[in-house]
Amino acid sequence: MLSDPAPDAPVIVSDEPGSFPHGVFVDRHPALVRRVLDAFPYAPEQRRALTALLRDSTDGVIGPLPADAPGRAHWDAWGLAEQVGRSWLAAPFLWAESYFYRRFLDAVGYFGPGPWQGVDPFRPFKLADLHTAEADAERAALDDLADRPLDAQAAALLHGSLWGNRADLGFRMGAGDADGGAADAPRPPVLVDESDALWRLLPEGAPNTVYLVADNAGRELVPDLLLADHLLSHGRAVRVVLHVKPYPYYVSDATTADVVDALRHLTGADAGSAAHAAGTRLWSAMADGVLAVRAHPFSCAPLPYADMPDDLRADFATATVTLLKGDLNYRRLVGDRLWPATEPFAERTAYFPGPVAALRTLKSQVVVGLDAPTGRALDASAPDGSWRTAGTHAVIQVRP
Repeated sequence: MLSDPAPDAPVIVSDEPGSFPHGVFVDRHPALVRRVLDAFPYAPEQRRALTALLRDSTDGVIGPLPADAPGRAHWDAWGLAEQVGRSWLAAPFLWAESYFYRRFLDAVGYFGPGPWQGVDPFRPFKLADLHTAEADAERAALDDLADRPLDAQAAALLHGSLWGNRADLGFRMGAGDADGGAADAPRPPVLVDESDALWRLLPEGAPNTVYLVADNAGRELVPDLLLADHLLSHGRAVRVVLHVKPYPYYVSDATTADVVDALRHLTGADAGSAAHAAGTRLWSAMADGVLAVRAHPFSCAPLPYADMPDDLRADFATATVTLLKGDLNYRRLVGDRLWPATEPFAERTAYFPGPVAALRTLKSQVVVGLDAPTGRALDASAPDGSWRTAGTHAVIQVRP
């Protein structure tokens, strides 16, 4: 059952030509299928299934899962019956986009049985992201960061996690300190920066448990792990719980296998480097249970966190603070609706069981918690709303 906290804020759908959600279905998904078909020698039946999925998701209606499909009970609970027979483009964007990836995995045989069972169709892209000059440079940047004061390290690592694949820039930045990096390094616009409120929730030496709900794999997961290492190494947390996806999702969302790949990327750095040391600490922390990994089925649900099940709610309630990374988690946290940008973040997250923080680069239409002058200025600078979707702005928002 979909929650409906504010009927006056329209649910985002994909049926408006020229809109961001419409472009996801008619442009982004076909491009994704082409890339995956180039990356794998899938059999004719898999290729036909992907072609049919593309056709149905733009011109057809949502169909049911087979009765014996893995996870069918979850999808029944997540409102599948309410959406079957409905146009993909008229269904809630969050729901339809999530279901697209579930059917994508069916089409390539991920859930099996068969020879392709468990083969991540997005793995080549995730691994390639770790084998680039940029990834090596980001690893090397940690050596310079290690010589800076702890508060500057914390600020840089937080911003590295915020910006994900711009983590090299994040490592070089403080948070307004005089020596916050190279003079020619542009400071990306953080529209709301409540970092201080986050650090107040995590005093040094307290028995803090931090939950980190991950977003993407590869170069975006590495700075998340480095932030976790800093929290553990410098007394900001005694335990970090990393939530990832139980199966491949949204192309690059992190799974447990991706966490291991990211750790190997760090431990594979030169012995004696800061990256190697951090990777070694994180590997030991995972083996000791100090860094725990969880993959709850609801992580792949097409619903907002307001509809989370009781066991997940109880789990989050044990955290000193829960950090939700990335755009999709933000949409699920505040609700995938056309909120006014000035809608208070605290109100939209009041249901969450415990303190919560969002580290999010804007890549979709949803945003809340801006002050009115900022919202007006952004709308004036980009009347088409592209500032919401281009990944050029970010927020660090906290509800204690």
